[in-house]
Amino acid sequence: MSDYISWSETALATQEERLAVETKDAQLHIGIPKEHEMNEHRILLTPESVEVLVRSGHEIKIEKGAGNLAGFTDAMYAEAGASIVHGPEAIFDCAVIAKVAPPTLAEIQMMRGGQTLISALQLRTRDRAYFKALADKKITALALEEVRNSEDLSALRIAMSEIAGQMAARIGASLLADGASSAGKGKLIGGVPGVAPANVVVIGGGVAGTSAARAALGMGASVVLMDASVHRLRGVSEQLQHKISTEVLQDIVLSKRLSDADIVIGALAPVEGRTPIVVTEDMVEQMSKGSVILDISIDHGGCFETSEITSHDEPTYVHDGVVHYCVPNMASAVGHTASIAMSNFVAPMLSEMAAGGGVQECLHFDLNIRAGLYLYRGLLTKRHLGEHFDLPFSNDSLLFGTL
Repeated sequence: MSDYISWSETALATQEERLAVETKDAQLHIGIPKEHEMNEHRILLTPESVEVLVRSGHEIKIEKGAGNLAGFTDAMYAEAGASIVHGPEAIFDCAVIAKVAPPTLAEIQMMRGGQTLISALQLRTRDRAYFKALADKKITALALEEVRNSEDLSALRIAMSEIAGQMAARIGASLLADGASSAGKGKLIGGVPGVAPANVVVIGGGVAGTSAARAALGMGASVVLMDASVHRLRGVSEQLQHKISTEVLQDIVLSKRLSDADIVIGALAPVEGRTPIVVTEDMVEQMSKGSVILDISIDHGGCFETSEITSHDEPTYVHDGVVHYCVPNMASAVGHTASIAMSNFVAPMLSEMAAGGGVQECLHFDLNIRAGLYLYRGLLTKRHLGEHFDLPFSNDSLLFGTL
């Protein structure tokens, strides 16, 4: 059993009285390393964002070559005011470490401890050793995909979901057409006069699902979008000018739709850190051979029982005759576009942290940023993580005295 750290053991025992005081802007020391894992081509800050932050008094170090795969050269970052360093050691010594993918265990070992980590969490790829290593270093860690905007939505997830949705439709069309090498049907998604278009089923009416549906419609496919919320279905239908069919997500209806589907795109949002599985292996077995499944939700566990994480190097596998595409960081394939979208979100967040007196001070009053907090000075702040990985945890409201 995990040890739940109670109010008496944390908040009452360690918290001093906090009076309302005027905060003073803090200068952040930010390190951005080169990404080495999972074919990651993105970088959190563009040269333009770096220039804005440097002019505000922040110090930024970037590992040599960190932006190359996104189309941003070392010279561009140097001209923006960043310091270019030749190895990761100096980067992982910075007070704030900002990267796209979660750090590896080797990278965590380079951290001096007591720092702030800002990155994606990608829970499906994490294990107990990851959280234990960060906890031992007393790290404060923020999951970028959980940080909220003023409308209580994940701004980063929205941006990456829009990209992933578009990509899913296009990749699905390519896999479906390529019957020779990818086990697809050799079928054109839009059809031609006298030949019916492909049937595309999109599961989930959020940003990613809507983006995928829009892209598939644009290629001429026959599209059905399914979601448990009638309100959301109505909104998608209106947004796409009623060119799409919508149905309530129910097992019987879903199973019938899958049996006729050429492409199925799973785009459900996570619930308490994990995407619900709505497509069983039996349902996949009923799909026609050469059909294609794309699981956008794989970052949070996936919504197909047959989903297994793949990579950009080997993006597909065949299960029960159905082609599966389950790459968790789809947006990294378009590193330039995705990096700009990420920077548009991360740079203002860093400025807010600085304006709030620094990372630690900002977490006391900025609930939107604190929504992304999963480790505070080495202590897990999410119950589901503590219970799943058998590690001590506490509620962030207790830690910051905001109950």
